[in-house]
Amino acid sequence: MTKTTRRRALGALLCAPALAAGLLLAGCNNNANSGASTGGGSSSASGGGSGQKIVVAWAEWDPAKQLEKLTADFTQETGIEVEVQQIPWSDFENKIKLAWSGKDSAYDCIVGDSQWLGKAATAGHYVELTDWAKTNIPVADIAPAALKSYGEYPAGSGKLWAVPFMSDGIAFAYRKDLFEDAAEKSAFEAKYNRPLAPPKTWDEFAQVAEFFTRPDKNLYGAALFYSKEYDGATMGFDQVLWSYGGKLSDGKKAEGVINSPEAVKALEFYAGLKKFCPPGAENFYFSQSLAAFQEGKVAMAMNWAAFFPDLVDPAKNKYADNTGYFVMPTGPAGRFVSLGGQGISISAYSKNQEAAKKFIEWFSKTDTQKKWAALGGLTANTKVAATDEFKKARPYNAVFAETVPHLQDFYNTPEYSELLTPMQRELNAAFAGTKSAKEALDAIAKEQQAILDKS
Repeated sequence: MTKTTRRRALGALLCAPALAAGLLLAGCNNNANSGASTGGGSSSASGGGSGQKIVVAWAEWDPAKQLEKLTADFTQETGIEVEVQQIPWSDFENKIKLAWSGKDSAYDCIVGDSQWLGKAATAGHYVELTDWAKTNIPVADIAPAALKSYGEYPAGSGKLWAVPFMSDGIAFAYRKDLFEDAAEKSAFEAKYNRPLAPPKTWDEFAQVAEFFTRPDKNLYGAALFYSKEYDGATMGFDQVLWSYGGKLSDGKKAEGVINSPEAVKALEFYAGLKKFCPPGAENFYFSQSLAAFQEGKVAMAMNWAAFFPDLVDPAKNKYADNTGYFVMPTGPAGRFVSLGGQGISISAYSKNQEAAKKFIEWFSKTDTQKKWAALGGLTANTKVAATDEFKKARPYNAVFAETVPHLQDFYNTPEYSELLTPMQRELNAAFAGTKSAKEALDAIAKEQQAILDKS
Protein backbone atom coordinates (compact mmCIF):
# COMPACT_ATOMS: atom_id res chain seq x y z
CA MET A 1 0.00 0.00 0.00
CA THR A 2 2.06 3.96 -0.95
CA LYS A 3 1.13 7.33 -0.04
CA THR A 4 1.62 10.26 -2.08
CA THR A 5 2.42 7.53 -4.45
CA ARG A 6 -0.51 5.40 -4.39
CA ARG A 7 -2.05 2.99 -2.31
CA ARG A 8 -1.22 3.03 0.98
CA ALA A 9 -0.99 6.55 1.39
CA LEU A 10 1.20 4.74 3.39
CA GLY A 11 3.94 7.07 3.20
CA ALA A 12 2.52 10.44 3.29
CA LEU A 13 0.49 9.46 6.24
CA LEU A 14 2.96 7.49 8.22
CA CYS A 15 6.30 7.84 6.61
CA ALA A 16 6.62 4.11 6.51
CA PRO A 17 4.07 2.55 4.24
CA ALA A 18 2.85 -0.74 3.41
CA LEU A 19 4.11 -3.24 1.07
CA ALA A 20 3.91 -2.57 -2.43
CA ALA A 21 2.61 -3.02 -5.96
CA GLY A 22 3.89 -2.46 -9.38
CA LEU A 23 5.44 -0.23 -11.85
CA LEU A 24 7.65 -0.19 -14.84
CA LEU A 25 8.95 2.69 -16.79
CA ALA A 26 8.71 2.50 -20.53
CA GLY A 27 10.63 4.32 -23.11
CA CYS A 28 10.50 7.50 -25.02
CA ASN A 29 14.06 8.30 -25.96
CA ASN A 30 15.84 6.48 -28.75
CA ASN A 31 17.60 3.88 -26.64
CA ALA A 32 14.51 3.10 -24.62
CA ASN A 33 12.13 2.88 -27.51
CA SER A 34 13.59 -0.35 -28.81
CA GLY A 35 13.13 -1.99 -25.42
CA ALA A 36 9.69 -0.50 -24.94
CA SER A 37 8.38 -1.51 -28.32
CA THR A 38 9.58 -5.09 -28.32
CA GLY A 39 9.31 -5.85 -24.62
CA GLY A 40 12.04 -8.41 -25.30
CA GLY A 41 15.75 -8.71 -24.95
CA SER A 42 17.81 -11.26 -23.12
CA SER A 43 19.10 -10.73 -19.63
CA SER A 44 22.44 -11.94 -20.82
CA ALA A 45 22.69 -9.25 -23.45
CA SER A 46 25.22 -6.45 -23.25
CA GLY A 47 24.82 -4.03 -20.41
CA GLY A 48 25.19 -6.55 -17.58
CA GLY A 49 28.93 -6.61 -17.27
CA SER A 50 31.06 -6.46 -14.17
CA GLY A 51 31.72 -3.02 -12.76
CA GLN A 52 28.31 -1.68 -13.65
CA LYS A 53 25.95 -0.02 -11.23
CA ILE A 54 22.18 0.29 -11.25
CA VAL A 55 20.01 2.52 -9.12
CA VAL A 56 16.73 1.23 -7.70
CA ALA A 57 14.38 3.99 -6.56
CA TRP A 58 12.05 3.10 -3.70
CA ALA A 59 10.41 4.74 -0.75
CA GLU A 60 12.26 5.09 2.54
CA TRP A 61 11.09 2.32 4.84
CA ASP A 62 12.12 -1.02 6.34
CA PRO A 63 11.59 -3.19 3.21
CA ALA A 64 13.98 -0.94 1.28
CA LYS A 65 16.58 -1.46 3.99
CA GLN A 66 16.02 -5.21 3.75
CA LEU A 67 16.51 -4.97 0.00
CA GLU A 68 19.87 -3.30 0.53
CA LYS A 69 21.03 -6.34 2.48
CA LEU A 70 19.73 -8.75 -0.13
CA THR A 71 21.37 -7.03 -3.11
CA ALA A 72 24.82 -7.92 -1.80
CA ASP A 73 24.16 -11.44 -3.12
CA PHE A 74 23.31 -10.07 -6.56
CA THR A 75 26.50 -8.04 -6.68
CA GLN A 76 28.54 -11.04 -5.65
CA GLU A 77 26.96 -13.15 -8.40
CA THR A 78 27.08 -10.61 -11.23
CA GLY A 79 29.58 -7.91 -10.32
CA ILE A 80 26.82 -5.34 -10.79
CA GLU A 81 26.54 -2.91 -7.89
CA VAL A 82 23.05 -1.94 -6.72
CA GLU A 83 22.22 1.36 -5.04
CA VAL A 84 18.81 1.40 -3.36
CA GLN A 85 17.95 5.07 -3.37
CA GLN A 86 15.43 5.58 -0.60
CA ILE A 87 13.16 8.57 -1.01
CA PRO A 88 10.90 9.87 1.79
CA TRP A 89 7.32 8.80 1.15
CA SER A 90 6.16 12.40 1.09
CA ASP A 91 8.45 13.12 -1.88
CA PHE A 92 8.48 9.75 -3.60
CA GLU A 93 5.82 10.14 -6.28
CA ASN A 94 6.82 13.73 -7.03
CA LYS A 95 10.47 12.76 -7.54
CA ILE A 96 9.52 9.95 -9.88
CA LYS A 97 7.23 12.21 -11.89
CA LEU A 98 9.97 14.82 -12.15
CA ALA A 99 12.30 12.15 -13.49
CA TRP A 100 9.67 11.19 -16.04
CA SER A 101 9.05 14.73 -17.18
CA GLY A 102 12.77 15.35 -17.59
CA LYS A 103 13.46 11.94 -19.13
CA ASP A 104 16.07 11.58 -16.43
CA SER A 105 18.28 8.49 -16.47
CA ALA A 106 19.03 8.72 -12.73
CA TYR A 107 16.84 5.69 -11.92
CA ASP A 108 17.21 2.34 -13.61
CA CYS A 109 14.50 0.49 -11.68
CA ILE A 110 11.52 1.93 -9.85
CA VAL A 111 9.52 0.15 -7.20
CA GLY A 112 6.16 1.90 -7.36
CA ASP A 113 2.41 1.69 -7.15
CA SER A 114 0.22 -0.12 -9.62
CA GLN A 115 -1.82 3.05 -9.98
CA TRP A 116 1.09 4.54 -11.86
CA LEU A 117 0.91 1.90 -14.58
CA GLY A 118 -1.69 3.56 -16.76
CA LYS A 119 0.07 6.91 -16.84
CA ALA A 120 3.56 5.47 -17.16
CA ALA A 121 2.67 2.98 -19.87
CA THR A 122 0.67 5.34 -22.05
CA ALA A 123 3.18 8.18 -21.71
CA GLY A 124 6.17 5.99 -22.55
CA HIS A 125 7.89 6.14 -19.18
CA TYR A 126 8.12 2.35 -18.74
CA VAL A 127 9.81 -0.43 -20.63
CA GLU A 128 7.30 -3.09 -21.62
CA LEU A 129 8.39 -6.46 -20.22
CA THR A 130 5.80 -8.77 -21.79
CA ASP A 131 8.00 -10.82 -24.13
CA TRP A 132 11.08 -10.65 -21.94
CA ALA A 133 9.19 -11.90 -18.89
CA LYS A 134 8.03 -15.03 -20.70
CA THR A 135 11.54 -16.44 -20.76
CA ASN A 136 13.22 -14.69 -17.84
CA ILE A 137 10.63 -14.54 -15.06
CA PRO A 138 8.98 -17.61 -13.41
CA VAL A 139 5.55 -16.31 -14.38
CA ALA A 140 3.88 -19.65 -13.62
CA ASP A 141 5.02 -19.39 -10.00
CA ILE A 142 3.56 -15.92 -9.44
CA ALA A 143 0.02 -15.65 -8.09
CA PRO A 144 -2.16 -14.64 -11.07
CA ALA A 145 -3.92 -11.90 -9.10
CA ALA A 146 -0.57 -10.38 -8.15
CA LEU A 147 0.88 -10.55 -11.65
CA LYS A 148 -2.16 -8.88 -13.18
CA SER A 149 -2.56 -6.25 -10.48
CA TYR A 150 1.07 -5.25 -10.12
CA GLY A 151 2.17 -5.47 -13.71
CA GLU A 152 -0.58 -5.59 -16.33
CA TYR A 153 -1.97 -2.63 -18.26
CA PRO A 154 -4.54 -2.29 -19.72
CA ALA A 155 -6.43 -4.83 -17.64
CA GLY A 156 -6.86 -8.09 -19.55
CA SER A 157 -4.34 -7.12 -22.23
CA GLY A 158 -1.58 -9.41 -21.03
CA LYS A 159 0.94 -6.57 -21.42
CA LEU A 160 3.36 -6.35 -18.50
CA TRP A 161 5.02 -3.15 -17.36
CA ALA A 162 6.14 -4.38 -13.95
CA VAL A 163 6.91 -7.54 -12.01
CA PRO A 164 5.55 -8.13 -8.48
CA PHE A 165 8.11 -6.94 -5.95
CA MET A 166 6.61 -6.29 -2.53
CA SER A 167 3.20 -7.88 -2.21
CA ASP A 168 0.66 -6.65 0.32
CA GLY A 169 -2.99 -6.89 1.20
CA ILE A 170 -5.38 -6.09 4.03
CA ALA A 171 -6.16 -8.55 6.80
CA PHE A 172 -7.18 -8.40 10.46
CA ALA A 173 -5.40 -8.72 13.77
CA TYR A 174 -7.39 -9.81 16.81
CA ARG A 175 -6.97 -10.18 20.55
CA LYS A 176 -6.66 -13.90 21.29
CA ASP A 177 -6.86 -13.27 25.03
CA LEU A 178 -10.36 -11.85 24.55
CA PHE A 179 -11.54 -14.43 22.04
CA GLU A 180 -10.28 -17.35 24.13
CA ASP A 181 -11.47 -16.12 27.51
CA ALA A 182 -13.93 -18.63 28.96
CA ALA A 183 -16.36 -16.02 30.26
CA GLU A 184 -16.33 -14.13 26.95
CA LYS A 185 -16.93 -17.33 25.00
CA SER A 186 -19.86 -18.30 27.19
CA ALA A 187 -21.46 -14.86 27.00
CA PHE A 188 -21.05 -14.66 23.23
CA GLU A 189 -22.55 -18.08 22.60
CA ALA A 190 -25.48 -17.29 24.88
CA LYS A 191 -26.19 -14.11 22.91
CA TYR A 192 -25.55 -15.23 19.33
CA ASN A 193 -26.08 -18.98 19.57
CA ARG A 194 -22.71 -19.82 18.03
CA PRO A 195 -19.12 -20.14 19.29
CA LEU A 196 -16.91 -17.06 19.57
CA ALA A 197 -14.25 -17.25 16.86
CA PRO A 198 -12.54 -15.05 14.28
CA PRO A 199 -15.34 -14.13 11.84
CA LYS A 200 -15.54 -15.84 8.49
CA THR A 201 -18.30 -13.64 7.04
CA TRP A 202 -19.11 -9.95 7.27
CA ASP A 203 -22.32 -10.75 9.15
CA GLU A 204 -20.29 -12.66 11.73
CA PHE A 205 -17.85 -9.77 11.86
CA ALA A 206 -20.65 -7.37 12.77
CA GLN A 207 -21.75 -9.64 15.60
CA VAL A 208 -18.26 -9.95 17.06
CA ALA A 209 -17.69 -6.20 16.74
CA GLU A 210 -20.98 -5.50 18.48
CA PHE A 211 -20.20 -7.96 21.27
CA PHE A 212 -16.87 -6.38 22.18
CA THR A 213 -18.06 -2.79 22.00
CA ARG A 214 -18.00 -1.55 25.59
CA PRO A 215 -17.48 2.23 25.69
CA ASP A 216 -17.61 2.28 29.49
CA LYS A 217 -14.47 0.12 29.49
CA ASN A 218 -12.84 1.98 26.58
CA LEU A 219 -13.06 -1.18 24.49
CA TYR A 220 -14.54 -1.32 20.99
CA GLY A 221 -15.18 -4.05 18.48
CA ALA A 222 -12.95 -2.93 15.63
CA ALA A 223 -10.70 -0.39 13.98
CA LEU A 224 -11.48 0.03 10.27
CA PHE A 225 -10.31 2.20 7.38
CA TYR A 226 -12.60 5.23 7.11
CA SER A 227 -10.21 8.16 6.59
CA LYS A 228 -10.44 10.66 3.74
CA GLU A 229 -6.63 10.82 3.70
CA TYR A 230 -5.23 9.55 0.43
CA ASP A 231 -6.99 6.23 -0.27
CA GLY A 232 -8.00 5.14 3.23
CA ALA A 233 -11.78 5.15 2.91
CA THR A 234 -11.62 3.59 -0.55
CA MET A 235 -9.28 0.78 0.47
CA GLY A 236 -11.52 -0.13 3.39
CA PHE A 237 -14.78 0.01 1.44
CA ASP A 238 -13.70 -1.61 -1.84
CA GLN A 239 -13.42 -5.11 -0.40
CA VAL A 240 -16.91 -4.89 1.09
CA LEU A 241 -18.26 -3.43 -2.16
CA TRP A 242 -16.87 -6.33 -4.18
CA SER A 243 -18.04 -8.89 -1.63
CA TYR A 244 -21.59 -7.58 -2.05
CA GLY A 245 -21.39 -7.94 -5.84
CA GLY A 246 -20.73 -4.28 -6.57
CA LYS A 247 -18.19 -2.69 -8.90
CA LEU A 248 -16.22 0.53 -9.00
CA SER A 249 -16.89 1.05 -12.68
CA ASP A 250 -17.56 -0.80 -15.90
CA GLY A 251 -15.16 0.40 -18.53
CA LYS A 252 -16.02 4.05 -19.07
CA LYS A 253 -19.23 3.80 -17.11
CA ALA A 254 -19.52 4.93 -13.48
CA GLU A 255 -23.15 6.00 -13.26
CA GLY A 256 -25.36 3.04 -12.48
CA VAL A 257 -22.29 1.05 -11.41
CA ILE A 258 -20.64 2.63 -8.38
CA ASN A 259 -24.11 3.69 -7.20
CA SER A 260 -25.83 0.38 -7.97
CA PRO A 261 -28.21 -1.19 -5.42
CA GLU A 262 -25.45 -3.63 -4.44
CA ALA A 263 -23.04 -0.75 -3.85
CA VAL A 264 -25.56 1.13 -1.73
CA LYS A 265 -26.20 -1.93 0.40
CA ALA A 266 -22.46 -2.49 0.84
CA LEU A 267 -21.84 1.09 1.92
CA GLU A 268 -24.76 1.05 4.32
CA PHE A 269 -23.28 -2.05 5.93
CA TYR A 270 -19.71 -0.80 6.10
CA ALA A 271 -20.70 2.63 7.37
CA GLY A 272 -22.90 0.90 9.94
CA LEU A 273 -19.89 -0.84 11.45
CA LYS A 274 -18.55 2.52 12.59
CA LYS A 275 -20.75 2.40 15.68
CA PHE A 276 -18.54 -0.46 16.89
CA CYS A 277 -15.35 1.59 16.46
CA PRO A 278 -13.62 4.09 18.78
CA PRO A 279 -14.65 7.77 18.73
CA GLY A 280 -13.16 9.61 15.76
CA ALA A 281 -13.07 6.45 13.65
CA GLU A 282 -13.99 8.47 10.55
CA ASN A 283 -10.34 9.60 10.62
CA PHE A 284 -8.83 6.11 10.90
CA TYR A 285 -6.38 4.70 8.41
CA PHE A 286 -3.49 2.27 8.96
CA SER A 287 -1.59 4.26 11.58
CA GLN A 288 -4.66 4.98 13.70
CA SER A 289 -5.85 1.38 13.40
CA LEU A 290 -2.43 0.13 14.45
CA ALA A 291 -2.33 2.44 17.46
CA ALA A 292 -5.86 1.54 18.58
CA PHE A 293 -4.90 -2.13 18.68
CA GLN A 294 -1.58 -1.55 20.41
CA GLU A 295 -3.34 0.55 23.06
CA GLY A 296 -5.89 -2.19 23.74
CA LYS A 297 -8.87 -0.15 22.53
CA VAL A 298 -10.15 -2.67 19.98
CA ALA A 299 -10.69 -6.41 19.74
CA MET A 300 -10.05 -6.50 15.99
CA ALA A 301 -8.06 -4.19 13.72
CA MET A 302 -7.92 -3.93 9.95
CA ASN A 303 -4.50 -3.25 8.49
CA TRP A 304 -2.04 -3.86 5.71
CA ALA A 305 0.05 -6.96 6.29
CA ALA A 306 3.10 -4.76 5.80
CA PHE A 307 2.43 -3.22 9.23
CA PHE A 308 1.88 -6.44 11.14
CA PRO A 309 5.55 -6.61 12.17
CA ASP A 310 4.73 -3.79 14.59
CA LEU A 311 2.20 -6.09 16.26
CA VAL A 312 4.68 -8.94 16.58
CA ASP A 313 7.23 -6.82 18.43
CA PRO A 314 6.52 -6.85 22.21
CA ALA A 315 8.26 -3.49 22.51
CA LYS A 316 5.59 -1.96 20.29
CA ASN A 317 2.59 -4.13 21.13
CA LYS A 318 2.02 -5.28 24.71
CA TYR A 319 -0.49 -7.82 23.36
CA ALA A 320 2.06 -9.33 20.95
CA ASP A 321 1.86 -12.78 22.54
CA ASN A 322 -1.94 -12.66 22.38
CA THR A 323 -2.32 -11.32 18.85
CA GLY A 324 -3.82 -13.53 16.16
CA TYR A 325 -4.66 -12.83 12.53
CA PHE A 326 -7.50 -13.69 10.16
CA VAL A 327 -8.32 -13.17 6.49
CA MET A 328 -10.85 -10.71 5.15
CA PRO A 329 -14.42 -11.96 5.77
CA THR A 330 -16.60 -13.06 2.86
CA GLY A 331 -19.79 -11.42 1.67
CA PRO A 332 -22.70 -12.63 -0.47
CA ALA A 333 -20.50 -12.51 -3.60
CA GLY A 334 -17.33 -13.96 -2.08
CA ARG A 335 -14.05 -12.81 -0.55
CA PHE A 336 -12.11 -9.87 -1.92
CA VAL A 337 -9.09 -8.06 -0.52
CA SER A 338 -7.81 -4.59 -1.41
CA LEU A 339 -4.41 -4.88 -3.01
CA GLY A 340 -1.39 -3.15 -1.54
CA GLY A 341 2.27 -3.53 -2.25
CA GLN A 342 4.25 -2.58 -5.31
CA GLY A 343 5.93 -3.90 -8.42
CA ILE A 344 9.29 -3.14 -9.98
CA SER A 345 9.66 -1.46 -13.35
CA ILE A 346 12.48 -0.39 -15.62
CA SER A 347 12.76 3.26 -16.54
CA ALA A 348 12.56 3.90 -20.25
CA TYR A 349 15.27 6.50 -19.71
CA SER A 350 17.72 4.14 -18.00
CA LYS A 351 21.07 3.68 -19.68
CA ASN A 352 21.45 0.31 -17.96
CA GLN A 353 18.31 -1.52 -19.03
CA GLU A 354 19.97 -4.89 -19.58
CA ALA A 355 21.59 -4.78 -16.15
CA ALA A 356 18.21 -3.77 -14.71
CA LYS A 357 16.66 -6.81 -16.36
CA LYS A 358 19.34 -9.02 -14.84
CA PHE A 359 18.43 -7.65 -11.42
CA ILE A 360 14.68 -8.21 -11.83
CA GLU A 361 15.30 -11.72 -13.17
CA TRP A 362 17.51 -12.51 -10.16
CA PHE A 363 15.06 -11.04 -7.65
CA SER A 364 12.18 -13.06 -9.10
CA LYS A 365 13.93 -16.42 -8.77
CA THR A 366 12.44 -18.77 -6.19
CA ASP A 367 15.69 -19.01 -4.23
CA THR A 368 15.93 -15.23 -4.00
CA GLN A 369 12.28 -15.00 -2.98
CA LYS A 370 12.99 -17.40 -0.13
CA LYS A 371 15.76 -15.11 1.08
CA TRP A 372 13.49 -12.08 0.64
CA ALA A 373 10.78 -13.72 2.72
CA ALA A 374 13.33 -14.63 5.40
CA LEU A 375 14.20 -10.93 5.70
CA GLY A 376 10.52 -10.09 6.17
CA GLY A 377 9.44 -9.47 2.59
CA LEU A 378 5.96 -10.54 1.48
CA THR A 379 6.15 -12.65 -1.65
CA ALA A 380 3.76 -13.33 -4.54
CA ASN A 381 5.69 -16.49 -5.41
CA THR A 382 3.17 -19.27 -4.79
CA LYS A 383 5.84 -21.94 -4.30
CA VAL A 384 7.50 -19.96 -1.53
CA ALA A 385 4.21 -18.88 0.06
CA ALA A 386 3.04 -22.50 0.18
CA THR A 387 6.00 -23.72 2.22
CA ASP A 388 5.75 -24.39 5.93
CA GLU A 389 8.96 -22.43 6.27
CA PHE A 390 7.24 -19.28 5.02
CA LYS A 391 3.98 -19.82 6.86
CA LYS A 392 5.75 -20.38 10.18
CA ALA A 393 8.34 -17.64 9.78
CA ARG A 394 5.96 -15.00 11.15
CA PRO A 395 2.60 -15.40 12.89
CA TYR A 396 0.72 -13.61 10.11
CA ASN A 397 2.39 -15.24 7.10
CA ALA A 398 -0.13 -18.08 6.75
CA VAL A 399 -2.97 -15.55 6.69
CA PHE A 400 -1.11 -13.49 4.10
CA ALA A 401 -0.62 -16.57 1.90
CA GLU A 402 -4.35 -17.22 2.13
CA THR A 403 -5.03 -13.59 1.24
CA VAL A 404 -3.00 -13.37 -1.97
CA PRO A 405 -5.46 -15.24 -4.28
CA HIS A 406 -8.20 -12.77 -3.30
CA LEU A 407 -6.29 -9.55 -3.99
CA GLN A 408 -8.02 -7.05 -6.22
CA ASP A 409 -6.83 -3.62 -7.34
CA PHE A 410 -8.87 -0.51 -7.92
CA TYR A 411 -7.94 2.23 -10.44
CA ASN A 412 -4.69 2.02 -12.42
CA THR A 413 -5.85 4.16 -15.34
CA PRO A 414 -4.18 7.50 -16.11
CA GLU A 415 -7.15 9.19 -14.39
CA TYR A 416 -6.79 7.29 -11.12
CA SER A 417 -5.96 10.36 -9.04
CA GLU A 418 -8.96 12.26 -10.36
CA LEU A 419 -11.27 9.29 -9.78
CA LEU A 420 -9.96 8.77 -6.27
CA THR A 421 -10.68 12.34 -5.12
CA PRO A 422 -14.50 12.21 -5.13
CA MET A 423 -14.42 8.62 -3.87
CA GLN A 424 -12.48 9.60 -0.77
CA ARG A 425 -14.48 12.75 -0.09
CA GLU A 426 -17.93 11.25 -0.49
CA LEU A 427 -17.25 7.95 1.27
CA ASN A 428 -15.88 9.83 4.24
CA ALA A 429 -19.02 11.97 4.27
CA ALA A 430 -21.09 8.79 4.52
CA PHE A 431 -18.89 7.52 7.34
CA ALA A 432 -19.11 10.84 9.16
CA GLY A 433 -22.91 10.73 8.83
CA THR A 434 -23.29 13.91 6.79
CA LYS A 435 -24.61 12.01 3.76
CA SER A 436 -26.57 8.82 3.27
CA ALA A 437 -24.94 5.93 1.44
CA LYS A 438 -27.03 6.60 -1.66
CA GLU A 439 -26.34 10.33 -1.64
CA ALA A 440 -22.60 9.72 -1.36
CA LEU A 441 -22.51 7.12 -4.13
CA ASP A 442 -24.71 9.19 -6.44
CA ALA A 443 -22.31 12.10 -6.01
CA ILE A 444 -19.33 9.85 -6.76
CA ALA A 445 -21.02 8.42 -9.85
CA LYS A 446 -21.82 11.85 -11.25
CA GLU A 447 -18.34 13.27 -10.76
CA GLN A 448 -16.51 10.18 -11.93
CA GLN A 449 -18.68 9.88 -15.02
CA ALA A 450 -17.71 13.40 -16.02
CA ILE A 451 -14.04 12.46 -15.59
CA LEU A 452 -14.40 9.29 -17.65
CA ASP A 453 -16.33 11.08 -20.39
CA LYS A 454 -13.42 13.49 -20.84
CA SER A 455 -10.76 10.78 -20.85
